[in-house]
Amino acid sequence: MDKIKTVVFLFSIFFGISANCFSKDDNILTPEKLFDLKTVAEVSVSPDKKNIAYSLSIPRPFDHDPGAEYREIHVYNIESGEITELVTGENLVFSIGWTPCSKAVTFRSNMPEYRGTQIYKVDLKDKDIELVFKHGNFVRSYEFIDENTIAFVSIDPVPEDMREFRNKGFDIDIHEEEWRHLNLYIRYIEEERTSRITHGVTVYDFVVCPHGERIAAAIAPKHLVDHSYMFKRIHIIDIESKNIELVMDNPGKLGTLAWSPDGTKLAFRASSKLEDSVVGSLFVMDVPTDKKFEELRNYVDGLELSVIDIAWKDNNTLLFAAEEGVDIVLSKQKLDEAERTKLTKPGEIVFNRFHKVDNIVAFAGNTAKHPSEVFTFSLEDKNLDRRTVHNEWLDDIRLSEQRKFEYYARDDMRIEGVLLYPLNYDENKTYPLITYIHGGPEAAVQDGWTTRYSIWGQVATARDYFVFMPNYRASSGRGVDFTMAGYGDLVGTEYDDVLDGIDRLIEKNYVDPDRVGMGGGSYGGYFSAWSATKHSERFAASVVFVGIGNQISKRNTTDIPWEDYYVHWGFWTHEDWKKVYGASPVKYAHKSQTPTLILHGTNDTRVHPSQGLELYRTLKLHGKAPTRLVWYNNEGHGNRVNLNRYDYLIRTMDWFDYYLRLDKPKDEMPPKYPEYSF
Repeated sequence: MDKIKTVVFLFSIFFGISANCFSKDDNILTPEKLFDLKTVAEVSVSPDKKNIAYSLSIPRPFDHDPGAEYREIHVYNIESGEITELVTGENLVFSIGWTPCSKAVTFRSNMPEYRGTQIYKVDLKDKDIELVFKHGNFVRSYEFIDENTIAFVSIDPVPEDMREFRNKGFDIDIHEEEWRHLNLYIRYIEEERTSRITHGVTVYDFVVCPHGERIAAAIAPKHLVDHSYMFKRIHIIDIESKNIELVMDNPGKLGTLAWSPDGTKLAFRASSKLEDSVVGSLFVMDVPTDKKFEELRNYVDGLELSVIDIAWKDNNTLLFAAEEGVDIVLSKQKLDEAERTKLTKPGEIVFNRFHKVDNIVAFAGNTAKHPSEVFTFSLEDKNLDRRTVHNEWLDDIRLSEQRKFEYYARDDMRIEGVLLYPLNYDENKTYPLITYIHGGPEAAVQDGWTTRYSIWGQVATARDYFVFMPNYRASSGRGVDFTMAGYGDLVGTEYDDVLDGIDRLIEKNYVDPDRVGMGGGSYGGYFSAWSATKHSERFAASVVFVGIGNQISKRNTTDIPWEDYYVHWGFWTHEDWKKVYGASPVKYAHKSQTPTLILHGTNDTRVHPSQGLELYRTLKLHGKAPTRLVWYNNEGHGNRVNLNRYDYLIRTMDWFDYYLRLDKPKDEMPPKYPEYSF
């Protein structure tokens, strides 16, 4: 299309002028109302199958000290439907579980009485919160072996030389030399004794064998981010002898581990090969085994999906949840059968992890109409049931139509995405478009609840925008070949898929080609920066959140250089620096005619904040459109603090409104201090 102006805002991984004119409408989802939403985060079925414990994220009020949301613990009684609030107030809880006797809910938290994150339990009857045991350092994960024995992972104590150095008043870090191992421990509660199992390695994940004598663990040589991505391998640990054996030298990324009920097999999620960026394949190994990774069956080989969680139904049957395009599907796979059986229908429900006890499968599920609530699926009668409603007020909110959107790219590849319509859609009109690009790129957008602080969704459609969320090539959810299409070809075919989707919307007369926008974070921010520079003639505005400006310096400053090398580029910069620089938005900053808003956390280690500064500086020096850089102090790769999330949503919608929807001077910018509702 000839000089189609498109506004690009990309965001991964996560109004002032116009906000208040919408916020008085009680029937639409305003930014302020978005921060009233309660969301179910984790679920856990009790061993006796009578209750489901879950954590509920509660937005932190803006008149409290700034910070992350609070998390409460509630329990849903499966027979009566009664909900009991166990832990409420200004707490943050994780890793919801149960004691083996089902009498208490367990969790991790950093409570003021004890230093660091510890394991607690809360009794169902008296609701008293009790420390299970005190450990000297924070507890990362845990699992009960029996009522009186717990396996857990905790970090090494601070070395004496480091402690002495800090006690002298020095506030200095020795980069990537002060990491400490994550160790596996066994706590014997009645004996009040703790036994350290591992030394000199880092245990990232583990699962206890049903018989309780062995542990399968994902172990890496070092406790560094790159090691957590690329260098975890499967080991079996004998608890009594403390012997550790490498049993599967899997290449590349490693995900969930799960023992069969009889303890003879181990299922696991992993990438299909070293270069595969998605932990979306499914394997089963005997324990012990003499097979190599290449000899194992990939149970989803050739399927257009990515496995996201697994569990055993019986010794010969696996359950797995998978991204399948924009849908999530629960399936079962018998080990001796060629094909899986779908248990849920595409488009029914969206979820990530699930928890199974006997024939009950529970998860935090969402749809286009509501954020995550407690759902159950029965393996007996195949019923899917919603168990909780925590945002009744959403029933009175007008939500726009949301659909799965399929189209064909220029090479006839079928591409899927999610499309939200303007709230007051009229087929005789064209509308501005915000294109949201997910991060990763090894991720995908699902056709569920699509509105969060970093994803405008229903907040934007309430202002009569189209919102388009494409799952471009290199995304997860379509199999290995689809993911590998972006290997060594960043912003190539994968980016063309996005442009082709925008063109389809223009051809359908949905979208005004002069009012198209894009936004996103991380890899989505990278696409947004690319759109504002290399393809500036197509975009009217861009929002770049924790995005990449210069691939050369990004690769030299990220905390995942090996992951970047193995699964994205396939070569080092010095081997072909021209190709790396050629995929860098700063190279084309002089072409920019697109107003660009750049936002970045000052503590981002994944995409260093210097990336935002490089992009800003080159656009200011050589671009021909307004640009602004906003630092979120002490934030990382995405915003955690409630006020920073709110500011992001308000500020980015202001930017889109100014350049896409309102009749404002395009060579000027919105006010740098937006109007807020408090």
